[in-house]
Amino acid sequence: MSSVQNLLLESLLGTKHVDNAAIIKIHERTVLVSSPGFNISPSDIRALVSGFSRNPVQVRRDGLYFREKDYKCVRADERSLYARKNNTGLVVVQTNLYLLVATYREDMYASVCVEAAEKLGKGPLCQDVYASRGPIPND
Repeated sequence: MSSVQNLLLESLLGTKHVDNAAIIKIHERTVLVSSPGFNISPSDIRALVSGFSRNPVQVRRDGLYFREKDYKCVRADERSLYARKNNTGLVVVQTNLYLLVATYREDMYASVCVEAAEKLGKGPLCQDVYASRGPIPND
């Protein structure tokens, strides 16, 4: 297991309030690492990347389609997307190079999932990345 995967498992899944997690390389549009069994399709990666390249008001209005589910977007800005489907949800944090993706189930606290994902986005993995943030390439 790689050190990045260990970081993902400990920082996010270790909270017991993140069901699945992944780190996506934005420019390559590929999954760098994910929790076991959490597969993200190329179309899901495009949808998440597109969520950051569109107007936040439009994203909040239209929501997100991820892993064959329509999510209602409850927060969209240049750094984060939070979305819900009933009592489950999706948290996506953007850095210059990566999208950190975390999901939570009905029996988990959304606030803990958000805090863990946001903290990892500001952590050593991504710290120097914020200094050189550039625009996300469009499709």
